[in-house]
Amino acid sequence: MFTAAGIERCYSCGPMRPASYDPEANTSESNHKRTIRELGSYLWPKDKPEMKVRLIVAMVFLAAAKAVNIYVPFLLKIIIDGFTLSEGAVALPVALIVAYAFARLGVTAFGEFRDLIFVKVIQNAQRVISLLTFKHLHNLSLDFHLSRQTGGLSRVIERGTRGISFVLRFLTFNIIPTLLEVGLVTAVLVYNFDYFYAVIIFLTIVCYIAVTLILTEWRLKFRKKMNAKESKANTSAIDSLINFETVKYFGNEEHEYRRFDESLAGYERAAIKSQSSLSLLNVVQSAIICGGLAMIMVRAGQGVVDETMTVGDFVLVNTYLIQLFLPLNFLGFVYREVKNSLVDMEKMFELTRVNASVQDAPDATECGSGSYDIEFTDVHFGYNEKREILKGVSFRVPAGKNIAVVGPSGAGKSTLSRLIFRFYDVQSGSVRLGGEDIRKFKQKSLRSQIGVVPQDTVLFNDTIGYNIGYGSPGASQDEIERVAKLAQVHSFIQNLPDSYDTQVGERGLKLSGGEKQRVAIARALIKKPQILLFDEATSSLDTHTEQGILASFRGISKNYTTLTIAHRLSTIVDADEIIVLEDGKIVERGNHTELLQKGAVYKAMWDSQVHEKS
Repeated sequence: MFTAAGIERCYSCGPMRPASYDPEANTSESNHKRTIRELGSYLWPKDKPEMKVRLIVAMVFLAAAKAVNIYVPFLLKIIIDGFTLSEGAVALPVALIVAYAFARLGVTAFGEFRDLIFVKVIQNAQRVISLLTFKHLHNLSLDFHLSRQTGGLSRVIERGTRGISFVLRFLTFNIIPTLLEVGLVTAVLVYNFDYFYAVIIFLTIVCYIAVTLILTEWRLKFRKKMNAKESKANTSAIDSLINFETVKYFGNEEHEYRRFDESLAGYERAAIKSQSSLSLLNVVQSAIICGGLAMIMVRAGQGVVDETMTVGDFVLVNTYLIQLFLPLNFLGFVYREVKNSLVDMEKMFELTRVNASVQDAPDATECGSGSYDIEFTDVHFGYNEKREILKGVSFRVPAGKNIAVVGPSGAGKSTLSRLIFRFYDVQSGSVRLGGEDIRKFKQKSLRSQIGVVPQDTVLFNDTIGYNIGYGSPGASQDEIERVAKLAQVHSFIQNLPDSYDTQVGERGLKLSGGEKQRVAIARALIKKPQILLFDEATSSLDTHTEQGILASFRGISKNYTTLTIAHRLSTIVDADEIIVLEDGKIVERGNHTELLQKGAVYKAMWDSQVHEKS
């Protein structure tokens, strides 16, 4: 059984830290093998037999295309020999020419049927992996997202998703089939002629692969540097555009241009080196192929001169070599790109292996609906080991009561709401809900009972109606308008040209701070939580609107357990109890009148704010 004592033992060592994630770290061959194994599980999914059938059928079409492709040169040889060896009048071999044309068509048709069947396998795998990565990112804890770089992270996901399609298609339909074709062509040439062709082909391929591997590994560092510079440039651009207003406030456009251009210049240098090394690789590869081709053609030409081979045999050998060396040349490109794609995919798969610092216990239970009290018991917490934020905080928020927490900046007020919402776990002590440690509950179930109105309200780039309804997807328009009235924002919305269909812009920038906060309050109320957390929720409101909302709160909060974190003391004078937090410790507690009579910290804060208003 998951007891409170057991919870204390499990979590007394502090919050689990997430696995490190470096989007530009080097990857090894073992990582590539692991990535291919992971990808293979999506290519051959256990729970989707249709995908397995499609893969098998695609392989059948692939085999058919290769078989016909091997036979095509023989048809050409027979046609040519028919012209050159005939005595007297030459008959046009119409049937053979038609068969040759149909064989060529068959190669293309089988290839297209293969792609048509296999495309659903590729797209399904790409979709499943992308969705799982997206889900995992949302399941990671707050500390990961606070330290992330959105632009760089989005580029990692974009490149990784693109790499999935490339690897699946080319590894399955180019690398393996090309190696199979090399073996078949070599066997045909040895069987019909002699071992000289096999030796030259073998030496050519060995040299080609050796050079490709060595030079590709050497130039891979340039690709990695390109990725790093591209991610940096993308991060810089997105960060600058998100903070557009701040850039304008300080007139730092030129600074942003220089910063972005520095990243682009680094990418430019890496891209030039990458292309230069690619050109060198292509020249060396072509020299090896042309050398092998020349030796084989000289041997075949001598056979024609010595009359041990026909002109059709010469054309047969030449056709086979073209069929062999062209895909082999393409194989070099595919290997390079597969290698690059594996690097990109590994970065994305690394995201799925990052551990959430806050995790559900194996036997976590659902948090049922009902009235809950909140209790902090000797809570110690710090975002890092060097600095403790809360130092033995203990207090209780009775069910249906409104408890306020005040104090100077940095005292640890907002940390309380993050612990209740379980963005972080306490390092010692406990936070309890209805007498049970919140670590006993599943995170999703716990959070469904809590409505949060943060100080820094961020809205989605959608309509006002969508943002209010986001608290309860699928809510009716009547429900959206009801909570908008409670949040004192309905009249404002109705006066807008598009009413509830008004677009709020990126992060809600088209609305004022007070308007965004009222939308956030409505969004929290439509969730119908049992607990309300207000973190400076009225800090951007004018006095008239604030008083209207507070009047609504007084009626609303009777049905909720409410924790109000406030800077403006005028907003919490009606709180059932006020807790004064200073330097991570509770220094005073009581209602508004009692604290004023004490004449200590709260009284000084109150007098200071009254003096500011006057």
